[in-house]
Amino acid sequence: MTTILKILVSPRLNSFSRSFADQIVTRLVALNPGAGIVDRDLAAEPPPHPDFALYDAILSPADNNHPDFGLSERYIGELEAADWVVIGTPVNNYTVPSTLKAWVDHIVRIRRTFRSTPEGKVGILRDRPVLVVSAHGGYCGDAPPAQPDFLTPYLRAVFNTIGLFDLSFIRLEGMTRGAEAVSHSLARAQDWLDSRLPL
Repeated sequence: MTTILKILVSPRLNSFSRSFADQIVTRLVALNPGAGIVDRDLAAEPPPHPDFALYDAILSPADNNHPDFGLSERYIGELEAADWVVIGTPVNNYTVPSTLKAWVDHIVRIRRTFRSTPEGKVGILRDRPVLVVSAHGGYCGDAPPAQPDFLTPYLRAVFNTIGLFDLSFIRLEGMTRGAEAVSHSLARAQDWLDSRLPL
């Protein structure tokens, strides 16, 4: 059975990132009847930021059964079981919200999701499609008044580190720039969905 891990980040229940991530999951279920969905709502259940105990366990040579790895193991287990990962997130101050960063800090773990080699970090997890919907209040790019986007390269580096390379990023841009801008951005996203996951 196909399993879809849906990770939602915005505390706004009617947010654009949540809504379009839900559309993607609905399309995946239509294409994979009987698919199971694992909901990980980081706004409803925010991950704790790593504390000393977790960092100490990560940096120690202890095995992966260390008692301080309980939540980390749950998050990694959800990721390992997923055939598809769909993330819907706003962009906060040009990058990932703190709750998504905290989730990342629990899943990127040496000797568990990646290993360190003389050539650099090597991911351990099986590759699978990861679809990231990011909602931007303004526009990204180089021309003013465009805003920098540190979320996309950061998440690309994070997922590559643990072995996930099949990544797609769907930007919803200009979401605070009026109804016309919103409509245009959602239409572009819908075109992407229809071409990437046609029914």
